[in-house]
Amino acid sequence: MTMRLSTVILPVRRWSRGGREVWQRAEELGFHAAYTYDHLSWRVPFRDGPWFGAVPTLTAAAAATSRIRLGTLVTSPNFRHPVTLAKELISLDDISDGRITLGIGAGGNGFDAHALLGGGEEPWTPRVRANHFAEFVALLDRLLTEDAVTYEGEHYNAHEVRNVPGCVQRPRLPFAVAATGPRGLRLAARYGQAWVTTGDPKVSADGTPEQSRAAIAGQIERLGAACEAAGRDAGKLPKILLTGFTPDRPLDSVDAFVDFAGRHAELGIDELVLHWPIDGTIFEADLSVFERIAAEAPAQLTA
Repeated sequence: MTMRLSTVILPVRRWSRGGREVWQRAEELGFHAAYTYDHLSWRVPFRDGPWFGAVPTLTAAAAATSRIRLGTLVTSPNFRHPVTLAKELISLDDISDGRITLGIGAGGNGFDAHALLGGGEEPWTPRVRANHFAEFVALLDRLLTEDAVTYEGEHYNAHEVRNVPGCVQRPRLPFAVAATGPRGLRLAARYGQAWVTTGDPKVSADGTPEQSRAAIAGQIERLGAACEAAGRDAGKLPKILLTGFTPDRPLDSVDAFVDFAGRHAELGIDELVLHWPIDGTIFEADLSVFERIAAEAPAQLTA
């Protein structure tokens, strides 16, 4: 088995001032996929700096590349509606000639959760976010696989929505479902073509790498139970770790990364996603080491 190595490129660069080149460089380095965040804005220090839209960025990246897979890590219902998102995704899948993966999650309580609120409105609770997420994923699945959809739900409606000709990828573009709770894991087991984790945030702040791996192993075990309940082989569901949020330092050197990757491969992780370095942030790293990891590590991760 070969561990897939991908990157996530935050949408912080003007396209004419280095944005295009980063995506093209990701393809040159041989990354399996290049993803981007889908937020209106993100945490400090990014909150008050440049931040561009995910779908236009991916559209431009699709036109500037030809081989690398592209996608979101992750889209959420916080400010998206499945009807309009489906139309954008079908268009993006067409422009990229079938290279799009939709990373999708329930969203959090950050800036996106407040952006569309009116006076006196409260952000969604975790339960309400989970309710939206379940309905969002199920309706999006229909919108991307059926030519015409009518649906009336608790949170979303669709009236005679047409999505012809549908996705280039059949029956639709793949979903990579980010989830660790019971309801989200059931969605991953039912609708996902991959599962995504960032590890356990409770461990990331004060825990050790060993505790982090134990937490991820527990998540994978619970995913397996959800897959079994859905009549699905969990071993055939790719498992993605978005790095940068565990108490590890995999970008210190090629050897450090290979050790990190090997230990997570033993847990069942199939794809590691590395943040493209950004100076002065939590994703700061030596770009030359990062590029060496991309170029040299995959050959060492083939079993």
